[in-house]
Amino acid sequence: MRALHLLDSITTITSAMDGGVIVSGSHGGRSVVGFTLACRPHAVFFNDAGIGKERAGIVALDQLEGAGMIAAAYSCTSGRIGEAEDGWRCGVLSAVNELAKVAGLAPGQSVGDAVEALRRT
Repeated sequence: MRALHLLDSITTITSAMDGGVIVSGSHGGRSVVGFTLACRPHAVFFNDAGIGKERAGIVALDQLEGAGMIAAAYSCTSGRIGEAEDGWRCGVLSAVNELAKVAGLAPGQSVGDAVEALRRT
């Protein structure tokens, strides 16, 4: 089973988390891409931060897809920004990239259920 890592901030990601499933309290904006790619987790979840102008709160999902990574975001109204454990326990997916769809994830799914499914793959 893949390891689960709960990170209030994606900036605390380390190479020891390679191949794991990460739930982050960080937004899914452009600035998270470099941190995430430095580790190469199997899958990563972000807070959508309200999605915002031009999808600024979830733009990382598409960028990480281009790097072959499963990525999804949970609604800021379901999980607190900056609190990964709350996102894992209470979060509801609002956006998923195409690789996440192929893996069986969909908007409306709980983060907890999505994480458990991905930990087994």
